Amino acid sequence: MQGVKRKLVYVTFYELIGLCMSTLGLAYLSDTEASHTGPLAVMITTIAMLWNLIYNTLFERWESRQAKRGRSVGRRVAHAIGFQLTLVVYLIPLIAWWLGMSLVEAFVVDLAFIILVPCYTFAYNWAFDRIFGLPRSALATA
Repeated sequence: MQGVKRKLVYVTFYELIGLCMSTLGLAYLSDTEASHTGPLAVMITTIAMLWNLIYNTLFERWESRQAKRGRSVGRRVAHAIGFQLTLVVYLIPLIAWWLGMSLVEAFVVDLAFIILVPCYTFAYNWAFDRIFGLPRSALATA
């Protein structure tokens, strides 16, 4: 599976799993009900989904220009950490506003996700590539 279809399948399943994790995680970390954090999780998921599509497009464009093809552990780690660190820029202000807390408090709440999401992203990418194969950008050239 390649191209837009691959990206849409990837991001849909990635974000559905992420939505479940973030609703429950935010409720636990902010000591509020899931009914209060659910809409926040939907907003976070929507932002993450859009950013995921953009980020993966940019990453694959970069990846396709690399002399060495494939997805090494180092490249997967860089992808996962890069995605999470760039996503935080959008999420911290949203979490602070929604939960009525300072940016520092929102960062602390999000810290668990900052640590968990790269691990989840790494594992998800590895499983996704095992199931659907590598994207064209990571395949060896003929």
